[in-house]
Order: sequence, then structure tokens, then C-alpha cells
Amino acid sequence: MKIHTGEDYINSLRGRGLRVFLFGEIVEEPVDHPMIRPSINAVAKTYDLAIKVPELASVISPFTGERVSRFLHVCTNVEDLVLQNKMQRKLGQLTGTCFQRCVGMDAFNSLYSVSFEMDEKYGTTYHQRMKSFLTKMHQYNYVVGGAMTDVKGDRSLPPRLQADQDMFVRVTKRTDKGVYISGAKAHQTGCINSHWMVVMPTMRLGEKDKDFAIIGAIPVDAQGITYIYGRQSCDTRSMEGGSIDAGNAKYGGQEAMVILDNVFIPNEYVFMNGEYDFAAMLVERFTTYHRRSYVCKSGVGDVLIGASAAIVEMNGVPKASHIKDKLVEMTHLNETIYGTGIAASYQGYETKSGAYICDEMLANVCKHHVTKMPYEIGRLAQDLAGGLVATLPSEKDLNHPEIGALLRKYLRGKADVPTEDRMRVLRLIENMTLGRNAVGYLTESMHGAGSPQAQRIQIGRMMQLEYKKRLAKIIAGVETETDKDILIDELSGYFSRVFSL
Repeated sequence: MKIHTGEDYINSLRGRGLRVFLFGEIVEEPVDHPMIRPSINAVAKTYDLAIKVPELASVISPFTGERVSRFLHVCTNVEDLVLQNKMQRKLGQLTGTCFQRCVGMDAFNSLYSVSFEMDEKYGTTYHQRMKSFLTKMHQYNYVVGGAMTDVKGDRSLPPRLQADQDMFVRVTKRTDKGVYISGAKAHQTGCINSHWMVVMPTMRLGEKDKDFAIIGAIPVDAQGITYIYGRQSCDTRSMEGGSIDAGNAKYGGQEAMVILDNVFIPNEYVFMNGEYDFAAMLVERFTTYHRRSYVCKSGVGDVLIGASAAIVEMNGVPKASHIKDKLVEMTHLNETIYGTGIAASYQGYETKSGAYICDEMLANVCKHHVTKMPYEIGRLAQDLAGGLVATLPSEKDLNHPEIGALLRKYLRGKADVPTEDRMRVLRLIENMTLGRNAVGYLTESMHGAGSPQAQRIQIGRMMQLEYKKRLAKIIAGVETETDKDILIDELSGYFSRVFSL
């Protein structure tokens, strides 16, 4: 049955028999587990937004002719790229957390063009397989996750030289019908909440690493998959009952380790099988999409800025000049993230496949901002909140028949603001800067889609210092300008797309 609403989506996850471990025990039904359910609610919101604002969060499928989630769409123009970003910011605003679908969207957008170019070189049929797979996903309006990050083992060694070959996902057996893979994928966002996942290589590979050059789509309930749920700071608060102490009781993120034990992938879902020379292209295109996708953090930042503005008002000091200045600084940082991300989309360009990809330089600049700016926004939020953000008594104390009245008296700010309301906003700030959703807003901002050095390497590769030095020398009179300079014919890469006449 095709999924239309958030409720449809939640029901589609029931009864799948996933092998999920949490706290050393099997989770019988993840949908009903109080620690897992907030992350499911966040994904459900992507469906509900598509119904309320279809032009933003859905598209007409080129494969089925029906409306599907924009998270399943391959971008074919700049407007598609931009609308992805606007949708991501809106969902960040609505959930205050990670809604877990960007990684899958960015995976098959990158794979769409890479499979086309693999076929062009080797005469394979990966691109047609990819389109057939997307057609199936559109027919059901599924959630697709992306699985790229291998556990890596000894970082100084390539995959083939690891003491344990399973440190990188690899092909263990090939048959006429498909391949078997083993290994593990770490930090997998929303994997338990997906219907399918696309497994991809995590790095540039050499000829001797052919067995690690594997891309394939797998249903998340396939035989041989084990999920080990990741802990998050303050995550057990969702199991205590009540709605205050969790900070964001309805929505949360999700990460897990995925163990693959000789999992079978039939040929129709294999999109790379030994073409090691295309692994780097896949990784670079995926990270280009995914790094500009971090504009979602600006939507989450909007929530944190709003909470900060609310708490200073509840404290009675909204007009103090230093308070206003801190809120302005938070907004400046947040809009810088959004501005570079959406600029990367506006400067997108067409690949050979017809799919559009965003600008590499600005995508990396966007993600590099994200490794720093949310931390400063979070620091300022804690500054404005005051010490209670970390020392607040529990909801059970607030509701206690004896001490509850004392807390309602002594934890009050402005006289016309209920103490409970003040506590709820403080808990939300704690949730986003110290607690469960700090995972998605802070730590994921640091390491997701590559840690800071990964962006610096890519930015360094695209600096085009020789061209910039020539600009300076011409203006300084060291060299003479030519017609070639004026027409910018000598440029390649980033500047040629931005400035070509």
C-alpha cells in the first residue's frame, strides 16, 4: 500500500521483525518503544508536510505520474535543489531535530549520475537498474536511507590490508543471481525508520580493493542484518513519563550501527560491483549534496533562537542591549549557514545524466560553517538561559504534593508567566544543547558528511590560487591582461560555472 500520511508511514513500520538491540535486549516492536518513537514521529512529519504544503515537500514522479515525497526525487534543475533546501529548513523548524531523510535523498541523487557514467564507460546496466529501483520506491512512497560510513578499523591502512576484512563492507561471494556482503556501517541515521537502505563505499579505492567497491539497495528487514541502537545523552528521559523533562518529547533523531552478515543483494539492486575507479566520484558527489543539505541545521537553529528569545522574555530582560546583541549574533550565524547552503543549490549545474548537482565549493563552505556555528549558537543559548538550564529539578518534583508548590513559587520568573512554561522552555534549550537533540544539532554538525578536515581538503582543492594570483598580478601591473582573461576561457571547475559568459 502506498504511504500518504504520517500515520500511514508509522503503520508501515509495524510487524517487520527487525533484529534491533537496545540496552542489550531485543526490541520486539520499535514503533512502540518510547526511546525510539520520537525519531519515528520526526520522519512522519515529512509526510504530513507533503500533504499540507505539497509544492514544497512533494513532486510529481517522472516514473509513476503520481505525487511522492520530495525526498525521493532526483533533481533535474536548480529549482529542485533549492526546494530541497527550503523543505529541509522548514522540517528543522517543525521538529527541532534531525528528520533523517536527507542522507537517502543525497545518496540516490549522487548515484543517479554516477551510474550513468559507469554505464557510459563499461557498458553496464546500473543506471537502468537505478531507475527501476526508484520507480519501485515511488510506487510505495518509501523512506530510503543511505549507508556510507564504514567502521574503518586502522585508519592508516586501506580496506584490503585491514587485519579484519569486515572493517569495510565487502563482497564475500558472487553468484549468477547477485552478491553477498558483510561488514558494518556506523552512525546510520534513521536506518531502523527506513524501508530500504543503499549501501555505498566510503572512500577512494584502488584496483586491489575491488571487493569493497559495492553499491546496492537492501530492504531493512533483509536476512542477516542486525541493528544496535545508539545511545544519546539524556535519552532515557523519554522512558520516564511526563512531557517536560525530555525537552522535546515528541521528536528526536536516530543513529544505529548496522551489522551485515552475508546479506544477499540480487543483481537488480546492485549499482556498482567492482568498478573501484568510480568510488571516489560517488563519494565526492554524495558529500557535495549532503554537505549543502546541512541547511537543515538552520531550521533547528530557528527553534533554538526562538527558545532563547522566549526565555529572556520570561526572565523579564528582553530589552537589555546585550541580550538583543546576542540574539542578533545567533541569527547572523544561523543565516550564514542557510545562505551558503542555498547558494550552493542556486549555483547547481547539470551532469551527463541530466540530474543536477549543487556547487562543490559552496557546499563544502556550508558544511564547514556547520561544524562551528551551531556550537556558538548553542553557547549563546545557554548564556541567555542561565544556570537553571543545567540544574533544574525534575517534572516529578514539580508535581509533588509538598515541594511542587515551593518550586512553582521559587522557579518563577515574570509574575504573569507560569513556572511550568518557563521550565518547558529551559528543558528545550537543554535538550538541544546538552541533551538528546544535541546529537543532531551539535555532534552531527561536527562529524556528519565528513569531519571539518574533509571540507578543508576539498576547499583547498578548489581554491584555484594560480588563477587568483593572476588576477592580482594583472591589477598590480605585474602582468598584462589579455582577451583570454576577459573571456575567462582559461577557467575550469568552480569559476567557469559561476562566471562563464
